[in-house]
Amino acid sequence: MTGIDATVFVAGHRGMVGAAIVRQLQRQGYKNILTRTSAELDLRDQAAVDQFFADNRIDQVYLAAAKVGGIHANATYPADFVYDNLIIQANVIHQAYRYGVKKLLFLGSSCIYPKFAAQPMAESALLDGYLEPTNEPYAIAKIAGIKLCESYNRQYGVDYRSVMPTNLYGPGDNFHPENSHVVPALIRRIHEAKVRNLPEVVIWGSGSPKREFLHVDDMATASVFVMDLEKQLLDKQVLPMQSHINVGTGKDCTILELAQTIAAVVGYKGKIKTDPSKPDGAPRKLMNVERLARLGWKSSINLFEGIQDAYQWYCEHQIELREV
Repeated sequence: MTGIDATVFVAGHRGMVGAAIVRQLQRQGYKNILTRTSAELDLRDQAAVDQFFADNRIDQVYLAAAKVGGIHANATYPADFVYDNLIIQANVIHQAYRYGVKKLLFLGSSCIYPKFAAQPMAESALLDGYLEPTNEPYAIAKIAGIKLCESYNRQYGVDYRSVMPTNLYGPGDNFHPENSHVVPALIRRIHEAKVRNLPEVVIWGSGSPKREFLHVDDMATASVFVMDLEKQLLDKQVLPMQSHINVGTGKDCTILELAQTIAAVVGYKGKIKTDPSKPDGAPRKLMNVERLARLGWKSSINLFEGIQDAYQWYCEHQIELREV
């Protein structure tokens, strides 16, 4: 079954991306959306995943479930990151094939690209160099997910697609003071500086590295857009061995500019200072999104509006996040 009458399984619906995909599907009129918490269905359990697909006639799968974390988590638990993600992907993709699911969308990450990939990073850069060591296990797992989809397409004639988002942020993000990514971390830090009336906020590094940020609702609309594309149209733009599609804004900003934007949204009047003694990381990370643009999709939420939305969500959930 196709269209809004399709039965759609969103794996990972409690995560930031999965929740946004559910919201987008609901906005488009989908009624038959299946979700399961990790307590209800452990995607690492092959027998449980087999039984789930046997019990439900599923038309489409959005595979947004993954073990994720920042640099500290990746460095501390590399075995967990590679094992959990490999087995989740293998179980869901294989059982989807076994039970006749014709369309699946796998969600990856921009970390699949080599550490020194040419900027902006095109899909063709995959496997063209060494990965960033700090998140190599996670990246290896995501690359395996792409290749699983490509291999099942080639061998079994299914239609399993992959999208690779840039840095995501928005409602449902992780605002942990140590383990979060840069946008939620700065939102929390700058908000707390405002509440405490602190005269300055210090950010790591020189502030000059450039990064690209995509609101999670844009990612969700892009995901549904790619899932719904006619295969004939997709095949004209996607090569068999480069079947994944980048998703981003095509625009970046410096980390200092990001902090200044967040300060403007939060209403913080203190100084934003840099600490050049701390590492900067890669000087630039920008996705080449020309392929997706040719297919007919572009992001619509600018950074200021997106930060406003993320900050509003943070303020509304502070009590829950206080001990996080």
